[in-house]
Amino acid sequence: MHTTPRFLQGVYSFEGKGLDRPALVDGSLSYVVPGGVVAQPVYFRGGNASDELICVLLVRDGQPMRYFPIGAKSDVHVPLRVVEDLDSGTGLEVHVAAPAGVSGTVIVDLGLVEV
Repeated sequence: MHTTPRFLQGVYSFEGKGLDRPALVDGSLSYVVPGGVVAQPVYFRGGNASDELICVLLVRDGQPMRYFPIGAKSDVHVPLRVVEDLDSGTGLEVHVAAPAGVSGTVIVDLGLVEV
């Protein structure tokens, strides 16, 4: 079986609008599953350099799919293998939610594999 790894990763600044108002972190953290393949999220690693709890969300076709709370000045690593398949044409984005007025830096590393 042929597989192709894909990564959405980087270090990004954010400005919180409220934990109930997530926003796209950066346009580069968007992915659409190519035609003829299925993608599987393999892992999520994230870091939060702010002094407050934040939440990173995976948003699938405009709807929240997974939430990853990250404590103040902390990190998280969550294995996702075989949790869920993403069919061809599915859009995936990485959003962040933080308390209003909180600004900081989030580190994102989302690994996927196309099958």
